[in-house]
Parts: sequence; C-alpha cells; structure tokens
Amino acid sequence: MDQNKTNEPKELVKAITPSSLGEFPLAPISGLYAWSEQQIREELRLDVDGHYPQMVASGTVISNLSSTIHWIAKLTANGPDTWTGNIRNKYLDEIQSFPYTNVKIQVTRGSLPEQHTAEVIFLIGGETDRTRTFQFQSPYFHPVEFEFDAEEGTTPVTTYQTHAHPDMPTSLPDETLSIPEVFKRTGFDVKISEGNNTVSKDYTGTDKKWNTQEMHDAMQVYWSHFDNKPQWSMWTFFANSEAEEGHGLGGIMFDSIGPNHRQGTAIFNNSFIADPPKGDSAPEAFVQRYRFWCACHEMGHAFNLLHSWQKHLGHPWEPLERPLIPEPKALSFMNYPYNFDSKTNGKEFFKNFEYRFSDQELLFMRHAPERFVQMGNADWAVDHGFEQPIISIHPSFNLELRVNRKTPIFQWLEPTVIEIKLTNTSNQPQSINKHLLSDLYGMSVMVKKDGKQGRRLLPHVQYLWNIENKVMMPGESLYETIFASVGKNGWLIDDPGFYNIQVAMQINGHNIVSNNLRLRVLPPTGYDQEFLAQDFFSEEVGRVLALDGSRYLEKGNDILREVTEKLSDHAVALHAHIALAKPLAFDYQFLDFTGDSDTRGKIKIIPAQPDEARKQFTSALTKHNQIAAKTLSNIDYHEYMETYSEFLSNQEENKEAAEVQNVLYQTLSERNVIDSVLQNIKNRRENYEQKENEHFTNI
Repeated sequence: MDQNKTNEPKELVKAITPSSLGEFPLAPISGLYAWSEQQIREELRLDVDGHYPQMVASGTVISNLSSTIHWIAKLTANGPDTWTGNIRNKYLDEIQSFPYTNVKIQVTRGSLPEQHTAEVIFLIGGETDRTRTFQFQSPYFHPVEFEFDAEEGTTPVTTYQTHAHPDMPTSLPDETLSIPEVFKRTGFDVKISEGNNTVSKDYTGTDKKWNTQEMHDAMQVYWSHFDNKPQWSMWTFFANSEAEEGHGLGGIMFDSIGPNHRQGTAIFNNSFIADPPKGDSAPEAFVQRYRFWCACHEMGHAFNLLHSWQKHLGHPWEPLERPLIPEPKALSFMNYPYNFDSKTNGKEFFKNFEYRFSDQELLFMRHAPERFVQMGNADWAVDHGFEQPIISIHPSFNLELRVNRKTPIFQWLEPTVIEIKLTNTSNQPQSINKHLLSDLYGMSVMVKKDGKQGRRLLPHVQYLWNIENKVMMPGESLYETIFASVGKNGWLIDDPGFYNIQVAMQINGHNIVSNNLRLRVLPPTGYDQEFLAQDFFSEEVGRVLALDGSRYLEKGNDILREVTEKLSDHAVALHAHIALAKPLAFDYQFLDFTGDSDTRGKIKIIPAQPDEARKQFTSALTKHNQIAAKTLSNIDYHEYMETYSEFLSNQEENKEAAEVQNVLYQTLSERNVIDSVLQNIKNRRENYEQKENEHFTNI
C-alpha cells in the first residue's frame, strides 16, 4: 500500500496536498440562511457569488408568526468571505422598530454546504448592537413551482438549444437550456408540478379564441395547485388557438381576475411569434427561440416584473439605486427584441442576449419583500401582454408631459392638471384624428406614487367623437390637459409624496410613449387642510371637480364651498370656485326622477344664478390671475376665461367681457404663450368692444 503511494505521479500528489487547496475555485456560498428562536425566525439572503451576483444582502425578521421586518444592504468585500454594507432600505410593520444602519457578514465554510454559517453583526452608527449566526439552508433565495399545461394539439416549449440559431453571442454556452434552469440561475429553487394536463378547446367558446375570462376558468379547472391565496406557484399555459386580440398577441400574464393576481400566464404558439422573417437562415430555430423567450417573458411578469422600458411605473418598493431606471436597451427577458433595435427587428438583440434578467430585475426578484414578488400576493394594475407593434423606424411624433410651473411641486389638496403636447417631429405633414388628445379612453395614463402600485387613470366620461382628420405640419404641436388627480376608479393623487406620470397611445398604428413626469405633493400645512381632507377625497368631490361642476351633487358642492371659505389662500380654492361657478353661469338641464307620474323622468331647467356665478368666476380667475393660470394650467385658464367672457356677454356686459379678455392677454403674455394664441385673444377682445359700441349706438 505504501509502495503504491510513493509511485503515484507527482502531479497528482501536488493536486491533493492541503497547501494547494486554495488553487481550486471555491463553491458558491450565496443563498438562503436562517436563524430561529422560539417564535422568532430570521432569514438572510446572501448574494455575493454564483450566477450574476448582485453584492447584496437582505434579511427578513418574522416575529410572533405574523409581523415582519425586511432590510436590504449593498455589500463591499472586506476580506476573505467577509463583507460590510450600509442598510439602505427598511420595510417595517407600523409597530416594529429596526434601528440598525450597518451590517458586517462573515461566512464560515463547512465541509458540506449545509454546514456553512454566516455571522451577521448589526451596527448602529458603527457600534455593534446585535449578532446573529445564521445556518445555511439552500443555494436558492426562494422556492417556486411551475406547471406547464397545453391546449390539445399543442406542445409546451420549455427548452431551447442555445446554438440552434446563428444570431447569438459568441460567448454563449452551447446547451439545451430549460425554463426551470433559467429561473434557477435567477435564484429560485424550481420544482415542476406533475399536472401536465391537456386543456380542452371547448373553453375558447364559439369564436375559438381565448379571452381573459376563458383562460382564468381553464386555470381553475386544470391547474392542479390552483388556490386563491399567495403561493410560490404559477400556471403557464401554451395555447394552439389565438387570443381574442388576434394574431398580434404572442403571450400574456392574463391573471387579474379574482382576489389573487399574477398566478397565470399564457403563450400563443401560433401567433406572430411563429412567423420567421423572410429569408431567415434558421426559421425553425427562430420560432422555437421566440416561443421559449416569450414564455420566460410572461413568467417574469408573474414575478411582478414590468417591461424593461417601464421600470419607473411598476414595483411598490424602492431599490438600492432609486428611482428605478427604465432600461430600453436591456438585454433581458423583459425587453422586446424589436425594441432593442427596430431596424433589425430583434436580430441585434439576440446577437447579444444571454438568456437572463437584468441586474435591476434580479435585485427585485431576489431581495424585494416577499409579498411584492410572490405570485398571488401584491397585485399589479394591468395585464402584461407581449404584442406585435407596428414599428416606426423613424418616429414621427413626440409626446411630452409638463406642468406650467418652474418646479413640478403641488400643494396638498391642489388638483394636478398636466399639459400634454404632441409634436410632429418628422419632415412631412402628418394626418391625425383631431380629437386624439381629448380621448382619455384612447390612451393609457399611468399614475404611480412612490412605494405604491401604479394605476391607470379611468376618466368619468367616454366621448364618441366624430372622426375628423387634421393635418399637422412639420414642427407643429397640439396641446391638451389631463386632470390627473382623480378618475372613476377613485383618487390617484391624494397623499403627500412623489408621483410618476406617463402616457402611452397609438397614432396611425404606431406606439408613442411620453416622457416620465415626476412631481411632488407637499405635506399639509395646517389643521384646516387635514380636517377638510377627510371629506375632500371623496367620490362626489372628485366627480364635481373632474366635470367642472354639478347642480345635482350638492354634498360635493357643500364641501367645495367650505374649501373656498377655510382655504381661500390655497390653490385648491381656485379649482373649487371654478366648479361652483360654471353650473350657475347658464341655465342648467337635468333629468328629474322626483315628483308625480306626470312629471317624473322629465328634463327640467334650473335657472342660472348670474350674481353668484360672477362672484365665483372673479374669485377663481381674475383676483389672482397668475396663480390661477399656474394651478389651472395655461390651457384650462384660457378656456375658463373664454367661458367667463361669454357669460358676461350674455348678460349684456360686453365691456366687462372685453376686460376679461384683456386680463387673459396680459396673463398669458407674461407666461410666454405663443403669439398665435395671444392674437386670437386680442381679436376676441376687439369683438366684445365692438359689441359694446354697437349696443350704445343702438341706444
């Protein structure tokens, strides 16, 4: 035995000597660690090596089996298996306290992974306050279960041979990559459910196309683990038939019905993702790749990820590098290949794509509080669908959101009016619908407060406009306003803090997205504001303000009258005056359902109240004209002043109507409004002066 040992090759002897062990790469130590004592459990997620390390640690403290604390720290290596970092983010239940500002982490490796330990020292201002020793649990941060089911006649695409198509990075490993492996590298312990059901075509209904309700029904029947509760589990459905939206919808995170969202995704195998470009060198591989990519994309939505270019609208948490930054050039599953480079229709994307999520997305999936990521937990406001757009290689329009003030800061209770500007940026005349910017139902207006989910503004009224085309010359702009504070789905801007607003629309079949407008709402400045807010943020007041008044919603009017009395020096009072003035300026028609059988259900006329209307208009528009133009917006201030002049003219007060136009001219000229608008105001002022002269001549 000893003789054999002395005759072993010297190279092998060297390879196993203890002094040379450091030459071998060490096994990753990232993953989940835990510590527990009685009714308290603490978890540590260490992210310093392995696939795509983020150099981050996060932890969760669960006490009394319910209340939780969550913290996140960016780490810096401070020696072998040692890291230090500042705790940048804390998520606490209201009754909890977590005063720690820094952490120091020291990992002690065991012979086996389960023997690893991590000592975490929590510090307050550099002073050690608490020490925990965590035991290694798993190389993954969370468990998750996938179930892949398919419509009869459809094969789920859950793998892709990475070198099957020549458009790929030269460094990409040649392997058969599976969906479970993609998410394992993301940090999840993936298990596959044994459902594997074949879903009947009967659920598509008579039109043989899938809609959201039909997919949700199929999910409840066929998903073996369906339950209306948060769980680390999702259903991915591969369909043979197309979606109700047609051939242009490749996939969707459809699950937004019922109390628990983000549990179901669908991929439409025979949609446009099955259409290889003409002349593609490997068309079958192109289709297989797109189906595989689309499945991972939609499953990413179920983890509460947004599209790469929409990051600032989405997640209800603040990451380490805040705010979340849109990534239109991200080489991520969450980007659209043809958005990366529209000229090549996705070719350049796949030449550089490594089949992974971006660092921002990994940071969120691995380290955000569990409720934000787990399926069926925190909702997201809208469905996520992978759709085929009509790509504009040379964008013809620019969509800009702005506010008529130096800085986008609003008082608390002050309604938020934003201006939307559409400009023809091409060198050719463009024909558009004249009422394009007036149709809020025809665009998507998203409002997101920091720390909360984004919400779409749903207007109180939907208008059916006659199609009237308008030709916009190169450089010409259209303007309109959006009353962004409240819609029929409630108040969207009602708390102090920071908000992001963005608008998307289609123009002549092309997707146009605005800039991200970030604004701030200041905290309350006194008791009256806080007291009135309890009644102000109501459905009735929101409706009165959004519709510029009502003679029917008296409770809302009473609250606005109180606002004008108690908050007369606040911007909100000017909005209240407008809503109180307009319905009184002219005879008001309403459908009356009171009275006897002969009069019930008939249109009645409520006479105008000109004296009260004049009082309210003056308080709103001319008493503090520059403040009014600032809070109401130049556009709406202009419109309200036109209404005021018309009202005065109807009262045969043309001299006063002309003076209102003069105030309007002076106000907007000081605000650098374009000359063509000022000239129109000047012309109307002269018309009222002419009417006044004719009146005296007739006398």
